Amino acid sequence: MKKLMLFGITVLWLSILAMPAGAQVNVQVGIQLPPLIVFSSPPEMIVLPATYVYVVPDIAEDIFFCDGWWWRPWHGHWYRSQHYDRGWAYYNHVPTFYREVPRDWRHEYREHHWRGQPWQYERIPHQQVEKNWNNWKRDNYWEKHQTWGVQGYKPQHASHGHEHQVQNPEHHGQQPQAQQPAPRVQQPQAHQQPSQQPNKGQVNQGQGNQGHGQGNQGHGQGNQGQGQGNKDEKQHGGKKGK
Repeated sequence: MKKLMLFGITVLWLSILAMPAGAQVNVQVGIQLPPLIVFSSPPEMIVLPATYVYVVPDIAEDIFFCDGWWWRPWHGHWYRSQHYDRGWAYYNHVPTFYREVPRDWRHEYREHHWRGQPWQYERIPHQQVEKNWNNWKRDNYWEKHQTWGVQGYKPQHASHGHEHQVQNPEHHGQQPQAQQPAPRVQQPQAHQQPSQQPNKGQVNQGQGNQGHGQGNQGHGQGNQGQGQGNKDEKQHGGKKGK
């Protein structure tokens, strides 16, 4: 009996050790794995605009593909796998990409509109997504490829690790020029014209000089008259002596 019990315990331990590590964790914490989804054919996918998140649109369950992993929420928890139909393991956080997924994406998908614009989405085989997702993300494939199929869509950024700014094509490649201060215009100084009117003091001075000159002229005439008087007197005196 003891040998049988020891054999049973040994078998139990060996079965536990043979379990995958992820399954051991799930057994220990009591988290149940989601049921498998059976696909009649390999699923086609679409990419959500302004993201690099791919989704299987034609089933009721949400299954996403992002950054090389398949993701699915179930009963308030998240699970991921390297395969779309098996191998799900518990993931203890909400994936970062899910913040960029609009909750009404299914409605937009059915209406063929995205934020009020016609949405001609492209259906992509899952093999192409798994093969090319990294190159598409690195090369900004969906920004260049008809902007995710949304007519007239100009996204400000895409959720793949860096912001993507749309430039105005009219200014693409042109560097903004620094505004130069307006040149200072020097106003020409007006030339002072010589006054046509003589200075009043100079006029008076000129008149005074003219009067002084006239006075000197009169004085000279007086001396001339005195000289003539002396001459007459001399002539008169000479005649009287004879």
